Amino acid sequence: MNTPAHRRIAFIGGGNMASALIGGLLRAGHAAAAVTVIEPFEAQRDKLAQAFGVLAQAAADARLADAATVVWAVKPQLFADAAAPCARFVGQALQVSVMAGVRCAAIVAASGSARVVRAMPNTPALIGQGVAGLFATAAVDAAARAEVDALFAPTGATLWLADEGDLDAVTALSGSGPAYVFYFLEAMMQAAAEMGLSEAQGRLLAQHTFAGATALAQQSPLPPQALRAQVTSKGGTTHAAISSLEASGVKAAFVQALHAARQRAAELGRV
Repeated sequence: MNTPAHRRIAFIGGGNMASALIGGLLRAGHAAAAVTVIEPFEAQRDKLAQAFGVLAQAAADARLADAATVVWAVKPQLFADAAAPCARFVGQALQVSVMAGVRCAAIVAASGSARVVRAMPNTPALIGQGVAGLFATAAVDAAARAEVDALFAPTGATLWLADEGDLDAVTALSGSGPAYVFYFLEAMMQAAAEMGLSEAQGRLLAQHTFAGATALAQQSPLPPQALRAQVTSKGGTTHAAISSLEASGVKAAFVQALHAARQRAAELGRV
């Protein structure tokens, strides 16, 4: 049987991002029996098998040759070692990578397949609220792109890019982005504690403020600068806070931080 729900998909690596994608596939109706995961750690294999009912095995074997799509979900520094035992089985498959920094050329060379899609998702994919930047080699046709869209749709939004180099910027903005939000949440909660609120109170106020402001920005036609101006009355409390941030160079430092993240992504791709 070769219906979309029974088209075999193999995951090389069974960590958090693989789990998010597998869970999304199954929620969308994909057959668990058509999903294989190569995961060397026994505890994680058992977790995947129990949670999803998929075939989780310790090492690659000839069954990988049945996969129409292979998803590379190992740490970038482990890719070469993970690919070596898989290469002879996966050359006919569409290759999808969620590994940061590993370029398409390296995946083509290691897999023997010219059909490669690189993806840069982020951790909110675990709750279906992520966003993934996608880039495809010239050998990937429209049907294969549609398959990749279907793979990532349950985890959140997708954005196709025309230049592989743009994935470095995506990595800096959204791939690493959740950590920036958590960083500012930490700061808000610290300030809440210093001003006498409890940890639970600070957490609730900070989280709902971020979630609500983001939802408003998504629904409003106004740019962030205009939305900020609406709540920044001259001489008021918000004005005092923004003035303090500007005096400390926070925006410039934050922009520079994203440039640093992009530069590091580019460096990882050259390793």
